[in-house]
Amino acid sequence: MILRFKLLLSCLLLATTIQAQELSVEKIWKDYEFFGASVSGFRSMNDGNYFSKRTNSEKGESITKHKFTDYEGSGEVLIPADAIKSLKMDNYSFNADETKALIMTESKSIYRRSYSAIYYLYDLKTQELIPLDNSRQPQTLAEYSPDGTKVSYIYKNNLYVKTIASGKVKQLTKDGKRNEIINGTTDWVYEEEFAITKGYEWSPDSKYIAYLRFDEQEVREFNMNFFRTLYPDLYTFKYPKAGEDNSKVTIHLTNVKKGKSKQIHLGDYEYIPRLKWSKTSNDLVIQTLNRHQNKLKYHLIKMNKKKFSFSSFFEENSKTYVEIDNNLLILKDGNTILRTSESNGYNHIYKLGFDGKSSQITKGNWDVIEFLGIDEEKGWIYYTSAESGAINKAIYKIKLDGSEKQLLSEKEGHSSAEFSNGMKFFIKTWSDANTPPVFTLCSNEGKEITVLENNIKLNEILSQYTLSKKEFVTFKGAQIELNGWMIKPPNFDPNKKYPVYMNVYGGPGSNMVENSWGSVNYMYHQLLAQNGYIVVSVDPRGTMYRGEEFKKMTYLQLGKLETEDVIAVAKELQNYDYVNPKRIGIMGWSYGGFMSSLAMTKGADYFKMGIAVAPVTSWRYYDNIYTERFMRTPSENAAGYDDNSPINHVQNLKGKYLLIHGSGDDNVHYQNTMEMINALVANDKQFDLFIYPNKNHGIYGGNTRNHLFNMMFEYTLKNL
Repeated sequence: MILRFKLLLSCLLLATTIQAQELSVEKIWKDYEFFGASVSGFRSMNDGNYFSKRTNSEKGESITKHKFTDYEGSGEVLIPADAIKSLKMDNYSFNADETKALIMTESKSIYRRSYSAIYYLYDLKTQELIPLDNSRQPQTLAEYSPDGTKVSYIYKNNLYVKTIASGKVKQLTKDGKRNEIINGTTDWVYEEEFAITKGYEWSPDSKYIAYLRFDEQEVREFNMNFFRTLYPDLYTFKYPKAGEDNSKVTIHLTNVKKGKSKQIHLGDYEYIPRLKWSKTSNDLVIQTLNRHQNKLKYHLIKMNKKKFSFSSFFEENSKTYVEIDNNLLILKDGNTILRTSESNGYNHIYKLGFDGKSSQITKGNWDVIEFLGIDEEKGWIYYTSAESGAINKAIYKIKLDGSEKQLLSEKEGHSSAEFSNGMKFFIKTWSDANTPPVFTLCSNEGKEITVLENNIKLNEILSQYTLSKKEFVTFKGAQIELNGWMIKPPNFDPNKKYPVYMNVYGGPGSNMVENSWGSVNYMYHQLLAQNGYIVVSVDPRGTMYRGEEFKKMTYLQLGKLETEDVIAVAKELQNYDYVNPKRIGIMGWSYGGFMSSLAMTKGADYFKMGIAVAPVTSWRYYDNIYTERFMRTPSENAAGYDDNSPINHVQNLKGKYLLIHGSGDDNVHYQNTMEMINALVANDKQFDLFIYPNKNHGIYGGNTRNHLFNMMFEYTLKNL
C-alpha cells in the first residue's frame, strides 16, 4: 500500500512537471497573459460615503453611484447610458454640488501628461447634454468653477470661460500662440519635470482665476522627423537643454467677470512650480524657485475687496537642491499649510504658518514617501513612509501635533491608499515582490471591510508556471551597503556556474529594488531565469528612501558613484561560487541606458554584454530643469558633464553592445544615440543598433513591445 502511494505521488509530481507551461515573450507582450486586474474608475462623492463609477450593461456605459460599504452593489444611475450613448467617454468629473458633469471624449495624448479632448456638459436634473464649445475644438484642462456656474478650458494656448446659463464664452487671454506664448497650461519641460500641465486655478468664490503665462519665444526649438508620408513630417517644439534659456514664466490674476488681468510680481526667480488657492478664502499660495533649484520661496496673495496684498513668508535653502512635490495643502484655519521637506536629513511632514513659523510633525531616520491627506475635524494626517526600510511602503496616520502615530497597513511589502473625501474610507493596494496586487476597501482606521480584487485569475495563471522567488539581498557596493534583489533559475544548483543579467535604473527619484509586484517586467525576468540566467538588480547611491545624504551623494557628478557601485556589485558577483565571472551582462532604459552604457565602457572589464534602451549619453543633451537640479549648468560644471558621459569612454568598450532608441522620443532625444554612434565609429568600435521609427520614449504601440523584448531576449541568449 505504501509502495502504491509513493508510485502514485511520483506520477502526480511528474505530471505536474510535464504540464508546467513555458514562458515566452509573446505570452508577456503579445497575449498580455500576465496583466492583472485592478480597481479603478471610482470617484469619491462629496460626502465621502458614496462614490461614482463607470458601469457597463447591455444598454451601454453609464455613471452609477454606490456606497463604499456596498462596492459591488448595483447602485443608483446618475447618468444613464441612453444619455451619452452617442459619445465614447474617456473620463468624467462633477461640479461642486454634483448636479452637473463634464464628459471628456476623443482624448489624444500630446506628451507624457498633456492631452487634447472634446468636452460635453451634462445636467443631471434636466438630462441635457451639450458640447462645451463647438467652435473651439479640441480643448484641454476643462473644469467647473467652484460655484458650478461656469466652465474654464484652454484652446490654442488661450484661457476661456463659458457661462453655462447663457452659453456665453469669454476669452480671457488673447496672445496665445504655439511655440511662442502659453496661457493656463505649461510648456514641455514643466510638464515633464515639475509634473504639471494645469497652469491655472479658480479662486474659491469663483470670481478670479490665477494662471501661468509662458513666454517661450527665446527657447530654442528641437526638430523631429516622423516617417508617415512620402516626405517625412517635421515636428518642431520648444525644448530647453542644459544651460539654455527657459520660458519666461509669470503669474497673472484675472477678474473673470471683467476679463481684465494683472501680473503679480514675485521678485527674482526662474520657476513657478506650484500655485494653490485656499478652499475657504481668497488666499493664494505660490512657490518660486531659482535656476539652481536650491532656494524655494513661498508667497501669499490675499484678495481683499478687489485688491490684493503680497508677501513672501518662507524660504527653504539647500546646499544641493530642494525637492518639489504636491504637498501644498492650506488648512481651514486660513493661516497654515502642510508641506514636506528634507531639511533635517529625511523627508518629513511640516506645518508652516503664514507667519513663517515651521514645526515638524513626523520624525525619525526614515523618509515620508507620500502625503495622502488630512482629516481636519479629527486632526489626523495620513501618509505613506519607508519606515520599515527603503524597499517597503506602509500607510500611517498621525495627529497634527505629531502624536499617536499608527500603522494602518500590517503586511510587509508595498501598500498605497486612495482616500474618499473626508478621509472616511480608503482603497488599499497591497503587493509584495512575489504576489500580485490585492485591492481592499478599508476604514480610516485601517480595518479591511471587503476585498475588492484579489487577482485570483492571474494567480491561477501563474500557478501553471514554474516561477522562481525574487529574493532580497544586500551588496557591499563601492563604499556603502546597497539594496538589491536576485531571481535564480528554477531548480537552482549552487554547484553550477550561472551567467548574470543585471537590470538597472540608478537615477535620482526612482528605485528598482522594491518589495512590490513587478508585473510584466517580473515575468520577463522569470523568462530569463528559466533560460539559465540569474537576474539581479541594485539601487546604487543616489536612489530614494534612505535619507537626503544617500540620495544627494551624486550631486554635480551624475553617473560617477552609481557606476562605481554597479561595477563593485559585478566584482562581488564574480566571487560567488555559483556565478560565471566571465558572463555578466547589464541592461537599462533611459537613465538605466546611461548606466548600462557607462558599465560597458568605464566597467568594460566586468561586463560581457550591455543593452541600452533610449539612453542619455551626455547630460548636455537633456532638459535643463532635470539636469541642472543635479548638475548645475554645463558652464559651471563642465567636468561633471563630460567625465561621466559614456561618449567620452567608448575607447574602453570590449563586450557586445546594443543601442535601441525611438526616433520620435521627445524626452531623451534620438540625438543621444546618434552622438554615441559617432563616438563609437570614431574609435573603431563595433556595436549593434535598432531604431523604432516614430516611437517615443516608451517605445510601445501595436506589436512594438513584443518585438523589442523578443530582440533583447534573443540578443541576450546569443551574447551572454
